[in-house]
Amino acid sequence: MSVVLVDAGGTNIGSVRYALQRLGVDAELTADASTIRGADKVILPGVGAAGPGMERLRKLGLVELLRSLTQPVLGVCLGMQLLCTHSQEGDTDCLRLISAPVRRFVPTHALRVPHMGWNRLVAQRPHPLLTGLGNDDQTYFVHSYAVPVGEYSVATSDHGGEFSAVIAHENFYGMQFHPERSAAVGARLLQNFLEL
Repeated sequence: MSVVLVDAGGTNIGSVRYALQRLGVDAELTADASTIRGADKVILPGVGAAGPGMERLRKLGLVELLRSLTQPVLGVCLGMQLLCTHSQEGDTDCLRLISAPVRRFVPTHALRVPHMGWNRLVAQRPHPLLTGLGNDDQTYFVHSYAVPVGEYSVATSDHGGEFSAVIAHENFYGMQFHPERSAAVGARLLQNFLEL
């Protein structure tokens, strides 16, 4: 099985790659269109802001390529948000692969933004990505923007209200948390993606 990490400039690329190596997969880091198109699985990692993330994808000529992919594609953290329609962060048009908005958490005296830490995943519907997960499994989040709950939501979490933690539409999947920093639960989620 060939797995590629899209070289979109995310600072979490090394840790995602290492997490995959622990699962026995040596994922190639690439921005080459033919390599991405030929892979069995594609992962779009990302840490940073939506505007610069989309600008890098445009400069690399990868926007239309990503939209045309038919194999399983996983967006992680910012990569998940870039799969969506539009982000409030920088008023950014995204890839429009999953019909969902990305909105900023509204900070209050009781709600810290960015949301950082371990939170419980709550399944919204059965899905192969969630195979083997229990009701109390937690993953590690670091984000200021989130996707609201919708028909695309596979699992949710809570930070001042429910938001989408795992999303899916057709062959496109997203995880708002960092599976590569989420210990055994994160490893299981990545393995589930590899087995799709």
